[in-house]
Amino acid sequence: MKAKPWEKAGLWGIRVLTYMVVLGILFVLGDIVTHGAPAVTWEFLTAMPSKAGAEGGILPAIVGTLCLLLVTIVVALPIGMGAAIYLSEYAGSDRLTEWIRLAIFTLAGVPSIVFGLLGLGLFVIFLGFGASILAGSLTLAIMILPVIIVSSEEALRTVPQSLRDGSLALGATRWQTVWRNVLPYSFPGMLTGSILGIARAAGETAPILFTVAAFYLPRLPSSVFDQVMALPYHLYILATQHPDLALVRPKQYATALVLVTIVLGVNLCAIILRNYFRKKYCW
Repeated sequence: MKAKPWEKAGLWGIRVLTYMVVLGILFVLGDIVTHGAPAVTWEFLTAMPSKAGAEGGILPAIVGTLCLLLVTIVVALPIGMGAAIYLSEYAGSDRLTEWIRLAIFTLAGVPSIVFGLLGLGLFVIFLGFGASILAGSLTLAIMILPVIIVSSEEALRTVPQSLRDGSLALGATRWQTVWRNVLPYSFPGMLTGSILGIARAAGETAPILFTVAAFYLPRLPSSVFDQVMALPYHLYILATQHPDLALVRPKQYATALVLVTIVLGVNLCAIILRNYFRKKYCW
């Protein structure tokens, strides 16, 4: 059937908008790589900062960012995926469950600075963790939990009901059905949502500003109760607070390039795992 003129116009409009978004992303990435790559040296990546970050390297910021991401992943993934499994496979369709889902959707749209204030009041002050990796990671974990829960629940719902019914008809328990017949096929989609949440956590500044990030701390952390430097906050300081912005401009771009590389690296690892499980389990 031949497409109508307004359908063709709508298709071309969507195509043009898509190309504009892609070109915008490529322009930003190209600008960061062009200005940042010359300043990224081995010394820059492995040396300690000096003179309030204007000179030296960014090793403490890199290590601090990776520590925050690691603890955030360890905390957020099991809780988020577990909550999604409960809501999808065990919870009924009563009013309480609907209210819980509404609360999760609402939390997904809360500004990150609100989570930062929550982390400051709950983890730093009330629980006494202080400004530390643990406080910052727990704050980031709470922030990305709604994204992980919603995307994981949607992935679980894509598994055909016939797989569940067939397993239960053969005498398997509910948990055996979920573990062997549902999770293997929904895990790639669950991992995709987790990628989005982790990528958001890696680039956030407001939550770690109140809970963990240090302006200048030329040492590596030794425990989860240590305060650390982090790449997003370090970049913010270099871009807005340094008295001589022209002097540190190459370091601004280099720090941004390292942060983008870390985010892309984490996403690439998750995508590889997702594709592996997608090829291994299919229906």
